Amino acid sequence: MVSISSKLIVGAVLAASVFSSTALGQGITQGPLSPPANVRPPGLKNVGIEQHLDEQIPPALAFRDETGKAVTLGDYFGKKPMILNLVYYQCPMLCGEVLTGLESALRVLKFDVGKEFDVLTVSFDPKETPEMAATKKAEYLKRYGRSGAAEGWHFLTGSAASIDALTKAAGFQYQYDPKSGQFAHATAIMVLTPEGKIAQYYYGVEFAPKDLRLGLIQASENKIGTVVDQVLLYCYHYDPDTGKYGAIISRVLQLAAGATVLILGTFLIVMFRTGPTSWTQSRETHGDERRIAND
Repeated sequence: MVSISSKLIVGAVLAASVFSSTALGQGITQGPLSPPANVRPPGLKNVGIEQHLDEQIPPALAFRDETGKAVTLGDYFGKKPMILNLVYYQCPMLCGEVLTGLESALRVLKFDVGKEFDVLTVSFDPKETPEMAATKKAEYLKRYGRSGAAEGWHFLTGSAASIDALTKAAGFQYQYDPKSGQFAHATAIMVLTPEGKIAQYYYGVEFAPKDLRLGLIQASENKIGTVVDQVLLYCYHYDPDTGKYGAIISRVLQLAAGATVLILGTFLIVMFRTGPTSWTQSRETHGDERRIAND
């Protein structure tokens, strides 16, 4: 397991340590590694992201969807890769930023929610209701604006027991502040395989569409995407420490060398097939034309 920063806003950390704990749920830090709990500011000791790569999200966990229907997480598994994000719908700032950043990235993707992949947005506040989830879903579907997304983007609420089991499996650590009535929490989204295993983490409130596309393709075991995407996945590698894809220089050079050999080989084959006869005939033809012109 790798302990990863929740990317909590610097202002929130300062507010927690200097002013009060009322803004604890509003920020993210910049470093890639979470500090040990014993050196974190008061109110943030249990806040962070601990990567559980390849961890199975428990399929039997019970929730309710935005219509109030009883569901289990397993109802969404086995079909497509998924993006999981944990928020609470009445969050005054940070959760809205995460959802807006996610929706903005999804709007850039050529993949469609509900077609190539699904999204699970789950509230970690057990007091929240399906009606709140429905309101939030309507807001973001309107922003996203693509047909079929309603069947693929699910907004869930659940009991404290289900939420606790889900957040522990995902390594999502948060803390309730009774004085402010808000949560101090991390900011991250997770890409899941169709079977519900955690494939990747992405941190912050803005997400690179290129990384999300490659992450979804890799999580699907290349069942979505194009040949170009396969080439990119060969050249780029997901770095768990940064939550981003980076170029593998050796593979880029290998492909460049291969392309050079292919171009030269094609050129030589063409020259070999045309042969010197064609070149000689071309010279004789041009010579005859010049002689006719001179006459």
